[in-house]
Amino acid sequence: MSPLTEPDGADVLADVLYSLQLQGRIFCRCEFGAPWSFGVTPEGFGHFHLIEQGTCWLGLPNLPDGIPLEQGDLLLLLRGSPYTMSDDRDTPTVPLGEIVGDSHGSTRTRLEYGGSGPQTHVICGSFEFRGPQAQVFLSVLPEWIRVQHRSSDANEWLTTTMRYLQQEIRSPEMGADMIITSLVNVLFVQAVRTWLKEQPAGAGGWLGGLRDPTIGAALGLIHRSPDIQWTVPRLAREIGMSRAPFAARFTTSVGMTPMNYLKRWRLQLATRLLQNPALTLTAVSAHVGYESVEAFSRVFRREFGIAPGQYRHAHTISQGSLNS
Repeated sequence: MSPLTEPDGADVLADVLYSLQLQGRIFCRCEFGAPWSFGVTPEGFGHFHLIEQGTCWLGLPNLPDGIPLEQGDLLLLLRGSPYTMSDDRDTPTVPLGEIVGDSHGSTRTRLEYGGSGPQTHVICGSFEFRGPQAQVFLSVLPEWIRVQHRSSDANEWLTTTMRYLQQEIRSPEMGADMIITSLVNVLFVQAVRTWLKEQPAGAGGWLGGLRDPTIGAALGLIHRSPDIQWTVPRLAREIGMSRAPFAARFTTSVGMTPMNYLKRWRLQLATRLLQNPALTLTAVSAHVGYESVEAFSRVFRREFGIAPGQYRHAHTISQGSLNS
């Protein structure tokens, strides 16, 4: 049996999200009583907030009027930018660190804070993206995504996911942490899908390109068969277009040329394959379309500043530290 086990390359969105090595976690359930307000500096992590009860406001440096949130809404903050949450835009802000102290939080952590006014309950968590090129792919996403429970696209999946998440947090049984992590990842993927559906034609970077049947087909070919020696003429021919119109349309939709995207995807995939100790460097090189380890190593080192073997060794040490 082949040691290569990969997701179906035809689903480009799943393929790329998988490559981000998304790690989601919940750090607390918050029960706020008005007046309340806190400020956060995420320090590189993405954050999310699921409003269980009540209403509140999100404040961002470039949005002085704030973003209203209500019961059932989901908010993703993807850039690691500082932000505030409050019962009212005029409530003085307290740094979150002063409220929680040294606690790092967990699935079962509960935070009570604020006054005796109307209650707002929030499930708070974070996203970490461990893929080495995650920021390249995340750069096409906005600073924040709000999924409103009233949205026809979101209502059913958001309500159902929230219900399961609440059940696992409040009455955890065996395997609860794994279920909760999976549900948090579902929230992220569904939120991205919902946001993408709302984008006008030509928007959304490479994600928007997936909605173009022609460009989506080309991306699917690259993801399904990264080992093929693709050229612009060959890709254009496969999807039934002339070379020049295809190249222009791909670059406009995706934000980079077909060959640049191919190289970037091959290297992203290579970083994942290198984490499998059963694969030789020769096997990894061939799977991502390079005829020799030397050619693969030159491109890999130019992109990441480290040889593939060194990358594998560093990852092995890192995984050993996490598991010890």
